[in-house]
Amino acid sequence: MIDPRKLRALLRAVIAGLCLAASVPPWGWWPLAFIGIAMWDRLLSTAKPRARFVRSTVLGLAWFAPAMLWMVDLTAPGYVIAVMLFALYVGVAGLAVPGRSSRSWVRWLALPAAFTLAEAARCTFPVGGVPLATTAMSQASAPLGQIARVFCAIGVTFAVAVVGVALSALWERRHLLGAAALVAVLALWLLAIVAPSGHEIGTINAAVVQGGGPQGTRASETNPRDVFLRHLEATNLVTTPVDLVVWPENVVAVEGPITANREDAELSALAKKLDTTLVVGITEGIDSSKFANASIVYLPDGSSGERYDKVHRVPFGEYVPLRSLLESVVGTNSGLSLRDAVAGTQPAVLHTPAGTLAVAISWEIFFTNRARDGVLHGGQILLNPTNGSSYWLTQVQTQQVASSQLRAIETGRWVLQAAPTGFSAIVTPTGDVVQRTSISEQAVLQQTVALRSGDTIATVIGPLPIVWLSVLFVALAWWFATNRFTSLRSKLRPQRSVKNRGPAKSAI
Repeated sequence: MIDPRKLRALLRAVIAGLCLAASVPPWGWWPLAFIGIAMWDRLLSTAKPRARFVRSTVLGLAWFAPAMLWMVDLTAPGYVIAVMLFALYVGVAGLAVPGRSSRSWVRWLALPAAFTLAEAARCTFPVGGVPLATTAMSQASAPLGQIARVFCAIGVTFAVAVVGVALSALWERRHLLGAAALVAVLALWLLAIVAPSGHEIGTINAAVVQGGGPQGTRASETNPRDVFLRHLEATNLVTTPVDLVVWPENVVAVEGPITANREDAELSALAKKLDTTLVVGITEGIDSSKFANASIVYLPDGSSGERYDKVHRVPFGEYVPLRSLLESVVGTNSGLSLRDAVAGTQPAVLHTPAGTLAVAISWEIFFTNRARDGVLHGGQILLNPTNGSSYWLTQVQTQQVASSQLRAIETGRWVLQAAPTGFSAIVTPTGDVVQRTSISEQAVLQQTVALRSGDTIATVIGPLPIVWLSVLFVALAWWFATNRFTSLRSKLRPQRSVKNRGPAKSAI
């Protein structure tokens, strides 16, 4: 028979995980992230190592199962594997917290750091990371999201965990420690508000084109020419004069070089007609096993400009990791994609008459360092051409908008997100979404946006300082929790001298 106390603990772990799930888009109830972390800390406070691991893993399952539900339609086995794997990351984070320490402050030192390391690991491994349903996304529209300007999105994760620990400390009536943690986060937020965010060097009139069409469709079910024509039609909604027009990712799908296909001449004529810089997402079939995914520029005179080929590809979407091994096990007719995208090698930037454009194609916007690469190479505005038309529900699309908000705050740049069926969006350097389309509608988002220069602190230092700080805090917590700290403290404590003691009495 299951111990009722253990059952209650597991139920609390489920509730804590559901709080974290509800805090991220599309739900976005961001204060629940703090409550979820506080509940997690209470679950770890007196738990043995096995209980810490089990409770934390259950929390992770309750977090990722609903927050990554969209993946069921893409790959049901992959959904199960991803949820279980990332839940184990949280389980390991629970083990990394000294739960049975008699000093609560030791646990509170470790918990934010361990949680941050689990999120950092999820954004890195395996297959380059899967940074979906992250804690930082939950704060993209909340006050703490501004901390990304200083310590990147991973710093936002750390701050959320500190607030959760502060709530737990207040629950334990450790008011001084709880208040100190809240004051530290407030100070960090104030630093982010006044920290450098770049400066405006000019303005352009920009238009984001969304061709519209049904959501939840696969490329194999769609005529590429229909998608292209819908975007040509939608571009008629652009008001001239316009300096920059942005089309979504891979809405031009051709075999062979784009220059050998009729779409090249049509796009050239469109750019010349609008007298604008046109940035278009294309895929080019190279051969039976490879293709390219790129953003290319058409100049106002109709000639071709620069191109950027996507660097960070979607695993199992744009390439199959360990393809030869998997095909030897499941066969070549297993449903795996037959072609792999060729990864780009050039900086994520396009030099155009409209300005120097940083580019993060689709999946790349979820990664701090991809947007950072473009800005460090001179990007004055950040483009995110994407394509989420094949995804079920709106979880990925809303989380992508949240990622665009975080990248805007991190880099101090406007972000133009273009999607064929939604969501397309325009985001300010402070992370405010000033325009956003609906799903499946045909629309153009157009307004004056600023070209900006100068680096934020986050752009300069990147995410690694918070990662290494977290490693240090976990190590310190375990040192404090062990006898090494106690023995060192006893050695440093001054010994009392005994004076005027008489001779010892002999025993009779």
